[in-house]
Amino acid sequence: MSYRTQTPTSSLISCRLLPFAVAGGPVNMAADEVLLESAVAGTASLRFYGWTEPTVSLGYFQKEALRRGDPLLQGLPFVRRPTGGATLVHDHEVTYALASPPGSGWQQSESWLVRMHRILADSLKKLGVECRVYAAGGEEPAVGPLCFKHFTPGDLLIGQSKIVGSAQRQQRGALLQHGAVLLNQSVHSPSLPGISELSQRRLEASEVAAAVSAEFAGYTGYNLVEDKCTVLEQRRVEELVARKYSQDWWNRKR
Repeated sequence: MSYRTQTPTSSLISCRLLPFAVAGGPVNMAADEVLLESAVAGTASLRFYGWTEPTVSLGYFQKEALRRGDPLLQGLPFVRRPTGGATLVHDHEVTYALASPPGSGWQQSESWLVRMHRILADSLKKLGVECRVYAAGGEEPAVGPLCFKHFTPGDLLIGQSKIVGSAQRQQRGALLQHGAVLLNQSVHSPSLPGISELSQRRLEASEVAAAVSAEFAGYTGYNLVEDKCTVLEQRRVEELVARKYSQDWWNRKR
């Protein structure tokens, strides 16, 4: 069953498809914030990325002490996200970020959380992985700080396990949405099975990124153009890493 319900939008709308990259927590979060800044100025971007080492990311409003209270997490590098939500362990996953500009061509009545998760669900189905969209009700209350233990309507599940979750931040009408597709279980979060454990289908980050990119273009009707960040954007990433995402005032601010 396909989750697609929407007529594609005009192909005159373009979105950059940035190259897959692997980086540490501060660089990944700085890059996402820069994409949001570019979206405010009218440039849309979609990117997929990985992590150089297992990394904890805290939601913007979370207390840093939660990380130190878990022996499996306290020794890992960590970074605070610009978005809300709960704790993520970035290890065996593919992460995506979509930065969409203001305006009716991008911000429609159907939320991007719903739209992007439908795209992800259809992409995974084409790769042989069946998942479902979570609708509230029936599960036990979540315990602990881990995001993938907390179910939000729109999350993607296999059985009773969450495999895709996303978070958002808005700025002057533009939107940053980033999220994780859990490919395999991590030794740092053994209570969270990934797609390979739940479906016996082992996926590579590159094939997930390619499938989602193709589905994104077909679903939205947008012109997805392979591109890279500008020199100014790269300098801004470096600035945010140095002044914000590598600093205790940000990462330990709560």
